Amino acid sequence: MIVPVVATCLLSLLFCHGYLYYARYRKILAFPNERSSHSAATPNGGGIGFILAFFCGFLLAPIWMLGWSTDFLSLSLCALFLSLLGFMDDLKALPLSLRLFLYAITSLAIAVILMAYRLPPVHALDILHLVIAAVMILWILNLYNFMDGIDGIASTQAILACSGAACLVWVSHGDVSYILFCLLLVAAHAGFLWFNFPPARLFMGDAGSVSTGFLIGGLALLGWTEDILDPLCWLVLLALFIVDASCTLIWRLLKRQRITQPHKLHAYQRLSQRWNSHFKVDMLVLGIVLLWLFPIAFAVQKWPEHALIMVILAYLPLLLGMAKSLRLT
Repeated sequence: MIVPVVATCLLSLLFCHGYLYYARYRKILAFPNERSSHSAATPNGGGIGFILAFFCGFLLAPIWMLGWSTDFLSLSLCALFLSLLGFMDDLKALPLSLRLFLYAITSLAIAVILMAYRLPPVHALDILHLVIAAVMILWILNLYNFMDGIDGIASTQAILACSGAACLVWVSHGDVSYILFCLLLVAAHAGFLWFNFPPARLFMGDAGSVSTGFLIGGLALLGWTEDILDPLCWLVLLALFIVDASCTLIWRLLKRQRITQPHKLHAYQRLSQRWNSHFKVDMLVLGIVLLWLFPIAFAVQKWPEHALIMVILAYLPLLLGMAKSLRLT
């Protein structure tokens, strides 16, 4: 298992390094705007590099294992499609309506693929389950895009969440393919983080954030359908992103702001401005996930009868912290 993971990390370093020079040459740059937290034009769209590395690692992995199931193959192909779509958007902004439509169709398609044998869409309740699953994946996809606003934060969260999920499945003697899939995504982001760690030399753009959110949402659904990992574990591991993105969106709706307008109102953006540091915010994310959320996710997997209490325990301090952050200027 270690060989494809190391190979994916090295490929990610290589592809992202090559893309960095390509983006500079072709002037594929993200310029500072109302939403951004950077002050200089920075090469954008680097997510295509680590997603290609992830896909290469995925294709190489069967050399050292029995092979991938149709579910994992479908998830990877859909993520590659979304990454290419995101890269097109990074090059030349695509209409929002078109992007949302394609995101929704892809989310629904993977929900059908992952749930078809368990919940065949015959009855109205089964169709409702499919729609809920698709909406869940669509929301994670979008919130990951929302939360990719300062150096290092999106890759740090992906590495922590997927490493945590792989660890939980491993200690439960669960599916090896699921563990490897998570670790391949970790390795791909680790290679990219070398270029995205504060101060960032390369941004992932929609090519990376959208596809990463999709993969994580798909992994959560697959973990449930295959009885590999309680989806509440993912709910806990992603709690920081879920709370920040969801509460900020609700707050903006209550304030009657245009939710499609760029902004810097997320808690992580407020903190980075207050502390004048992206690195400190990334370290805060690291500390909260490792010291608070991962132990609770472990408890959810270990004692599922107390899962609801554990989830409340995980979210309550984050919600209180979010409320306090809204008063920051």
